[in-house]
Amino acid sequence: MTMPRITFYSGVGTVTGANFMLDTGASRILVDCGMVQGEKFALEENAQPFAYDISSVNALIITHAHLDHVGRIPKLVKDGYQGPIYSTPETRQLAELVLNDAVGILAIEAKQNGSLPMYGIEDVEAVFPFWKTIPYHQDARITDDVHIFLKDAGHILGSAMVETRIKTASGGELKVLFTGDVGNSPAPLLRDTEPVEEVDYMVTESVYGDRNHEDRETRSQQFEKIVNDTLARGGTLVIPAFSIDRTQVLLYELNNLAEKKRIPSVPVFVDSPMAIKATEVYAESTKLFNDHVRQQISSGDNIFNFPHLQFTVSQNESRDIERLQGAKIILAGSGMSVGGRVLSHEEDFLPDPKNTILLVGYQTTGSVGRQLADGAKKVTIHGRTIKVKAHIEALYGFSAHKDSDHMVEFVATATPRLKKVFVVMGEPKASMHLAQRLNDELVVRALVPERGVGYDLE
Repeated sequence: MTMPRITFYSGVGTVTGANFMLDTGASRILVDCGMVQGEKFALEENAQPFAYDISSVNALIITHAHLDHVGRIPKLVKDGYQGPIYSTPETRQLAELVLNDAVGILAIEAKQNGSLPMYGIEDVEAVFPFWKTIPYHQDARITDDVHIFLKDAGHILGSAMVETRIKTASGGELKVLFTGDVGNSPAPLLRDTEPVEEVDYMVTESVYGDRNHEDRETRSQQFEKIVNDTLARGGTLVIPAFSIDRTQVLLYELNNLAEKKRIPSVPVFVDSPMAIKATEVYAESTKLFNDHVRQQISSGDNIFNFPHLQFTVSQNESRDIERLQGAKIILAGSGMSVGGRVLSHEEDFLPDPKNTILLVGYQTTGSVGRQLADGAKKVTIHGRTIKVKAHIEALYGFSAHKDSDHMVEFVATATPRLKKVFVVMGEPKASMHLAQRLNDELVVRALVPERGVGYDLE
């Protein structure tokens, strides 16, 4: 029997574009099929043919619904994939929102570049007849020699760590864990990331592999101060926020501050149709929230609603926000300022020193968000050069990813059985730093794999 191996087709050397193949010799299992985002070459990269024989893939397993983990699934199906797609039920729900939203973004990008979109709405619709759902903690047979078991990753609603169990020629079992993205626990809304326990190999992310977040109390204090300082100037606070999880967490935090009268009562806008729909999915899935939040809800608190909160769906409503005078708060996508309505708000509010742009998550290389994080004095938005005079603040403790220290603690829960860790989904510096820490502090073999290279699992 051929030795099992993992090949890393994308998602190495960069934070986005997860796409990994587990080949057991008898089965080929694909884990995630995401878009590369933010990079200058992303449009061309995403449109490239897949680097493997699609017809040979037995199953696709999805860890969670962010675009960099699901964004190329319609292209995979369009190019001939007809096997099953597996995820938690919540991931399927959110992926449908994400992929439908991606159609509009791809159409705009294609028009700007004089090319055809990578896929259209009919290609998204073709995906879901193949999609099957598996709840957490239920053993599922994927092929004759592969079973999977999904654990709560605590990253976004429905996010899962995929424990794959491979039957070996000797009659034993090899366990390989694909973590997807793992949550910054304890999170405001969701349950903690579950411990790994016993696995032989791990494929894990490293977005913040070389740095740590501020602690939760410090983050909350800083957030309150940034809100109050901006509103006291009569300014607008613009928060580029991912539609899934980040927007819901920020609404929860603002709801708590408003109820305690810790911030002035001003208009708060959620300016993202996808974030509005995702919030509805979150509100229907409170069983996956942590105990504290579920108690808060059971006491009658509508955690996603408070006075002067407005959800803006149409483009006209979005434009009206900019005409509204006086202090206000705007949550809009995308979280890395690579598209979406937040770019129009940044275009409008960046030139005024009364205003603040608050960055609350990872900003990918090449994005407007990254330029702002790096201290740019001007940025280009919609072909216009915009001077940066607004306050630029960053609170990475709102990230839904573990930081370096907590990643080491997380991996430690898999020792002493753990043989090797493949460190992926990070910028090279972050991935290398985390791999070195795992080698030094846990005495675990950890490496940053090369793209397109297969690694045997002994």
